[in-house]
Amino acid sequence: MTTHSPVSGAWSSVRAAIAAGDPALVADTVLALDEAGCREVARELPDHIGVARTAVEERDRRQGVWTDGEEWIEPMRVAGAGVFGGVAAVATWLYRRDFTRWRPPLDSGPLLRVIAARPQQWQAGLAVRLALRLRGNRTQVRDDSMPLALELLRRSGAVPPEHDPLAVAWVSQPPDLEHDPLAEHLVPRLFEAEGVGRALRGDSVDPPSWDPSLRTWLGALRAAVTAGRLAPEPLVDGCLRRFLRGGNPADLRFFVRLHEMLDPAPSAERTRDYLRLLPAAPGPVAELALRQLRGAGGLSGEEIDEAVSALLFRPEGKLVRAGLTLLDQAARDADGDLDELAPALASAFLCEPYEVRERAVRLAVKHARRFTPAGAEAVREAASVLPAELAARLSQSYGVVAAEPEEIDDFEPGTLPPFQPVAREPFPPALEDLTATYDQVSDVITFERWLDGFVRDPSRRPRPGRGRIYQRRQWCHLEEWTEALLREAADPGQEPPIPEPEQAPKYARHVIGVRIAEGGEERDIEVDFGRLPAEMRENIAAALTENGTPLGNLEHFTQGPPLEAEILNVWIMSSGSWRSLEEQEKPPHDRLPDPRHLSAPHYAMLLRCAEVHSALKAGTLPSYLLATPTLTSGHLDPAELVARLEGYERAGAQALPADLGQALLRLPREASAEVIDRAGKLTSQAGATLVRWLTDRPEPQLRVDWAHAGGAYTHDRQKGEHSPRLNPRIRIEPTGLALIDTLLSDPRSWTGEDDGKYMEFWRLTLPSDREAVAMHLLPHLLDTWERPGYFHQYVTALFSQDGPVGEATALLIAVQLAQLGMFAWPERGLRLLLDAAAAGCLPAVECGRQLGLSLRREVTTMSPVRSALEECAKQGAHRQVWEIMTGLLPVYLPGPDERPYSGHTQALSLAIDAARWAEARGPVPAVAEAAARKGTSNFVRTARTLHEQLLGRQERTATQTPA
Repeated sequence: MTTHSPVSGAWSSVRAAIAAGDPALVADTVLALDEAGCREVARELPDHIGVARTAVEERDRRQGVWTDGEEWIEPMRVAGAGVFGGVAAVATWLYRRDFTRWRPPLDSGPLLRVIAARPQQWQAGLAVRLALRLRGNRTQVRDDSMPLALELLRRSGAVPPEHDPLAVAWVSQPPDLEHDPLAEHLVPRLFEAEGVGRALRGDSVDPPSWDPSLRTWLGALRAAVTAGRLAPEPLVDGCLRRFLRGGNPADLRFFVRLHEMLDPAPSAERTRDYLRLLPAAPGPVAELALRQLRGAGGLSGEEIDEAVSALLFRPEGKLVRAGLTLLDQAARDADGDLDELAPALASAFLCEPYEVRERAVRLAVKHARRFTPAGAEAVREAASVLPAELAARLSQSYGVVAAEPEEIDDFEPGTLPPFQPVAREPFPPALEDLTATYDQVSDVITFERWLDGFVRDPSRRPRPGRGRIYQRRQWCHLEEWTEALLREAADPGQEPPIPEPEQAPKYARHVIGVRIAEGGEERDIEVDFGRLPAEMRENIAAALTENGTPLGNLEHFTQGPPLEAEILNVWIMSSGSWRSLEEQEKPPHDRLPDPRHLSAPHYAMLLRCAEVHSALKAGTLPSYLLATPTLTSGHLDPAELVARLEGYERAGAQALPADLGQALLRLPREASAEVIDRAGKLTSQAGATLVRWLTDRPEPQLRVDWAHAGGAYTHDRQKGEHSPRLNPRIRIEPTGLALIDTLLSDPRSWTGEDDGKYMEFWRLTLPSDREAVAMHLLPHLLDTWERPGYFHQYVTALFSQDGPVGEATALLIAVQLAQLGMFAWPERGLRLLLDAAAAGCLPAVECGRQLGLSLRREVTTMSPVRSALEECAKQGAHRQVWEIMTGLLPVYLPGPDERPYSGHTQALSLAIDAARWAEARGPVPAVAEAAARKGTSNFVRTARTLHEQLLGRQERTATQTPA
């Protein structure tokens, strides 16, 4: 058991100074202690840590304030630094975990004062120990570890240890090389310590314009070299050593700038080191090394070969071109034969970029006469790796060259997988047990059977549910309407009124501004409402009230002195929460939601329910419906519809408008003359509408417009902007039937909370207009996060329906074929394309155009598009893939004022393969335009290859055709 002697005056005085939170007072108290007092305080101090922390927390709690609670830490550190005897004990005490803080102390003077009272050797030992514990972590960045260690090293005169974090800490402070005693020890460490380059990556020679007084390390080193305090040669050698150790460009940036600032004279002694930098050093370092090698001159053939070989295989085009220039320069500077440069030419022939090979061939031809027979033979043998056209150019000067053999095309297309269309079976009969199935109508076939069964027998049945539907102002789901129909049939006229909407509190704040003329000048100022003329105030209040805007802060105002200047104009800035009279909801006459908030096919189903509900209330419900399909595809037999209308006329029943509209949309696109003749004998208005539809069915005009955050795209080659958006357009002359006009009108370009409901069965509402259904699917296409997981199946189902296909179908296939993102499934898009091709409803050229637009608008990239199309070709759709490319290339290839990228070359390469697989013939204007460009870039050469391939096939075919 440990016992402590009674507390004496030494500990009491130190404890009181710590409680005062004053490090300077603690320093004074500790420095006044004798040896016995120091031992006493050292014994008590560790146990006081919790007491000191708790005291500060209790003080803050009593005062009701929040502080960081760290003011007790520095007094405790000062006390320990003054009383603990050993260097290790003080170092451990200063940075124990209990003293971890969020910010460094504001003043290190008291701590340095108590340390300065120790012997010089003791101070040096502490300085070295603190320097060696530096790690550069976040905790040490927040405390005073780095500045304290550096300051103690300066004061004690100790030699800084070779410790990388110490050098990093030193360069993290503003430089003072002239007066800093650490400079002579740490400047050489700049090139050896890891982390120095990263810490100084943003350093520059001159201070930034926004702070001319800022001292920079490059500027300080330049001043030291200029003043003669530092020799430049060791600095250059240090940079070179640092380059040879390697690193990323950011870590070497400071040393590159230092080397450029020193601008050393070319030196033959450093040639070997600079040559070693060329193959793998970061680009800026390699450029620097190349400049030094050029300046040094006098490179041997072996050294030139080494330099050229290193540069030609670098990824930077600038350095590759510099390697060829170096080779040409060496050839021009050489006095005798050039046989020693043959290996360098061989290296150039092996390069992958065509431009490098082509330029190397030009150099070889240019200097062909300066090679001896042995050297020429070496060049000729090395040229066997060249493409045929380059080998032929070299053969004129070096003899016949065995060109690189052409790759054998082993492509063999498979058989297109068959498409299994959805079976068209007779539509099942009406449901009988309506009460048990009223909430199972999310399947639209079940819904049609349920609605048919109800209209045929709207007799009283048990009421389902609890009647909570009447608490809602709008019914957005089919099961709500089916419940309402059963309840109305059971208790006619008992439906409660539609509840009033909840009114949010209205408030507004208005800022009044006026333009005044004063002193011959006009200016805008804000003004108090009470300073305006009374008539003007009345006009403003009347205008706000007329628009439904609350007066808010203008309702009660203080009369002020009137404006003396002439008022030219008045403006109002209003903020708050209210609805204008136009935005205020009008009393609803039914439970239908706003059609602007739902997808059109969904709204059309609700519209039919609301129509039946109203007819039931009014007692005008017919004995059966006209629109019930006769096939599970949603189609309605024209003869059956004529028969149903004949029955209506015999019974004197009136057709329900939405029911009639849906029936017309379900008719096939063609009807027999006999059916049309029968329909012509109908006498009702519905019969006349049917005849017009059968004889002159309106064809909607469909197109898809692309837009972005800043507006609409005006042409296909317009540069892509962020946030692409689709605007489907459906145009048709109004028919007078609300359901038809709703389904054949523009879908919204955005989707809401209830959009996409019953999407699986939208095709049943428009079974003969599948392109219109595709238009309604488009708003869901680009948002893979919100898009239904089985979206691709809804598109596939359209291939079993009727009607022409166009832009919408093409776009649905194109985007899903190669869409990027976490929720994109390219294999589903691939299957879509194959199914469409097998079903004979793939608009291939238009699909290619939409793929091109998707590439331009950054919905996808060329790499996944190429992979998907190649896979489709392998599975038997190779001819369709070529047709797709004829639509993609005119849109995607760069125009005359655009720069080609690798994706454009990929597209042309794919087109070369697709044209060969499909045995395509005839020029493509966009390819001809690209082939006519000047230059020999990979893009231009690939375009020329494709263009010549298409023309060559055409010419050979024409030659083989008998006259």
